[in-house]
Amino acid sequence: MKLAAVQYRPPKGQTDVARADIARLLDDACAAGAELVVFPEMATSGYIWSHPREVLPHAEVRRGPTFRLLSERARKHGAWVVCGLPERFHVPGVRDPSGGPAVRLFNSALVIAPDGTLATCYRKVLLFEADETWAEPGWRRPVCPTAFGRMAPGICMDLNDPRFLHHLSASRADVLAFCTNWVEEGVDVHAYWQDQLAGWSGWTVAANTHGVDRGVRFSGRSAILAPDGRVVAVAPAEGDTVLVVDTERVGAAAV
Repeated sequence: MKLAAVQYRPPKGQTDVARADIARLLDDACAAGAELVVFPEMATSGYIWSHPREVLPHAEVRRGPTFRLLSERARKHGAWVVCGLPERFHVPGVRDPSGGPAVRLFNSALVIAPDGTLATCYRKVLLFEADETWAEPGWRRPVCPTAFGRMAPGICMDLNDPRFLHHLSASRADVLAFCTNWVEEGVDVHAYWQDQLAGWSGWTVAANTHGVDRGVRFSGRSAILAPDGRVVAVAPAEGDTVLVVDTERVGAAAV
């Protein structure tokens, strides 16, 4: 099995540009044989938004343009793809005060199967303070059966949630597809992840962003962790990077 974590910084609010970049990076990962490719949290839009009306133009329904693009690519490569984005959900039969359809916003991750179908759309349950300005929390933690075991999607703050850590063990997840925008806090991010995941034995594919978004710096250093906790692939603190690990060899390469 080959796992890929894609470190990527989207241009702020330029979703068309971001989608083109994501497609290219996905092609690079799959050219290296990746069977699961994980992108960061909010990979189509950037992360820091101050109000729902600010992020709304960049949010999309779960089967919107990002899904259609990645669905076609997933079928082409026969790979699983997990990608974070701001999701808009139109509430059936409900109108907002202006008369338009009522909309709910979530910090979500699309999980697309190798046949191009939408396996699930995971909505972040435990929100970070930067999410609370615009997003609602999700409530369901899915697990997807795959040819390489049970895969659980997770988003950033999940690693600070004891309920999520219990979910990994209780669901017998073999792989954590971890989309994140992990903030730089001057600590060893990998040591922290290792400590949080110490009670669970599985592969962690952590795809982070890098750089600065509205004064907030992100740590980069995307990584893939083996079931024994070893960090077997690491991206630099800055720069778009594709990490690929062959779990049979526990070797790593950066594309």
